[in-house]
Amino acid sequence: MNIQDFPITAALVVANVIISLIAMNNQDVLSKTIMWPYGVKRYNQFYRFITSGFIHADYTHLFFNMFTLFFFGKAVEAYFSMYGLGGNIAYLALYFLGLIVSDLPTYIKHKDNYNYHCLGASGAVSAVVFAAVVFAPWSSIYLFGALKISALVYAVLYIFYCIAMSKKGGDNINHDAHLWGALFGLGFTIALIAAMQPILFTYILEELKNPSLFGRG
Repeated sequence: MNIQDFPITAALVVANVIISLIAMNNQDVLSKTIMWPYGVKRYNQFYRFITSGFIHADYTHLFFNMFTLFFFGKAVEAYFSMYGLGGNIAYLALYFLGLIVSDLPTYIKHKDNYNYHCLGASGAVSAVVFAAVVFAPWSSIYLFGALKISALVYAVLYIFYCIAMSKKGGDNINHDAHLWGALFGLGFTIALIAAMQPILFTYILEELKNPSLFGRG
């Protein structure tokens, strides 16, 4: 495995890990980077839409997001370049716009709540996951290194997990961002294909006609 084949994904994972570890061990850094809708509205701290996406609540949260980003991100990085869809620029746009767009509903909902805070790369990761699924819905992934399932099944389970955790609440993780990030990633990728390589839709539709619960390859 050559990191040079997916440098953007590798850089994003490394940045998330380093910044998250710093924030986990430094309350001042955490307070200045976490998503605080009230602070965004009251003090124009718009940077929090980005910084909050590079910090995580704990090691499990960090690992889950980075495992998902690594697996699906390197695929999207390859697809965007291989299929002439804007390459790394489009991939970075997907990631960072995913962070911002997925947090907007949360911001609107909690902008007057002084005590509400949230964090995590959930929105961007979901955007990347569903971008990858557009191209290869039946590719295989080994969940926990053992259970083989298709990418589409993993994506659906990922969303259901996040919805369940959102209802549970109490952990400062913006689980709602998963759903909005997923919708953004799907829409962004379809729009990108329509604008730059509409012929790919023929291939994508053919892929969807041959489902595989456990994935192929």
